[in-house]
Amino acid sequence: MGNFDIELVGKVGSMALINKEHDDIDYNIISRISRYLKPGIVWITSGATEIGRLDYIKRTGKELIGNTEEVKADYAAQGQSILMANYRQYMDSRYCLRQILVEHNHFNDPAKKEHLKKMLLRCPSQNAVPIINYNDPVSEEEVRNMEINALRSAGKNVVECVDNDETASQIACLVRPKYLLIMTGVDGIYTNKDDDTTLVREIRGKDVYELVENIEHFQNYCDGASRKGANGARAKLEFIKEPAKQGTTVFIANSKYRISDIMAGEVPSTKIYLG
Repeated sequence: MGNFDIELVGKVGSMALINKEHDDIDYNIISRISRYLKPGIVWITSGATEIGRLDYIKRTGKELIGNTEEVKADYAAQGQSILMANYRQYMDSRYCLRQILVEHNHFNDPAKKEHLKKMLLRCPSQNAVPIINYNDPVSEEEVRNMEINALRSAGKNVVECVDNDETASQIACLVRPKYLLIMTGVDGIYTNKDDDTTLVREIRGKDVYELVENIEHFQNYCDGASRKGANGARAKLEFIKEPAKQGTTVFIANSKYRISDIMAGEVPSTKIYLG
């Protein structure tokens, strides 16, 4: 892998794992992803909260009501086990699966950050695939904001990681993968989100400065998000700047495609790279 420590860091978004027609997990997508996973890949998954919500409705016939943060935590706690059970069911039985739940302090505290890095880098030699998610069940927004504001007031660069696009990009900065894949519900970055023909197939730069300049150019076309609380395409491009600057090739692609086809350039996507 040359100067790279990991082959691939990948991330799939919440709504990309949901079959909207049936209000259920999209088992085709999660099985397709799981079968691709192998040692040398670090996978970041969203979906626990929404999957927990759908499961709760199935079992009780109603949604939870009450404090939004508490409801989110309860759904996430219910959805985590379902999400991991599905990855385990479809993943090659020869490989170990390891769930890792992270919060912002794992990236803002140097000791915790180093501990996380070492754990992830041990996985390939131990025949293990780490699957990472934000630790929503124990994360309280008010406390998190207070901790983040305290770090900012101390003049530190702060990682929030509430959005798993940011989590994936931070993980990529930690473990230096050859590729970073952001899977979502659309084919990539568009100059007009309402016109499929405006898909941007490639963003590249001959050096770091030109690459960042070109990424920022296409950020100007981005707006909207796939769900409440998501930050949309502009934020995706912002988050992937640092991994791209270190030489990681980034793909933003639709979760309906096979990962192997995305990496081979056989399906529509946005590829971002130095070169």
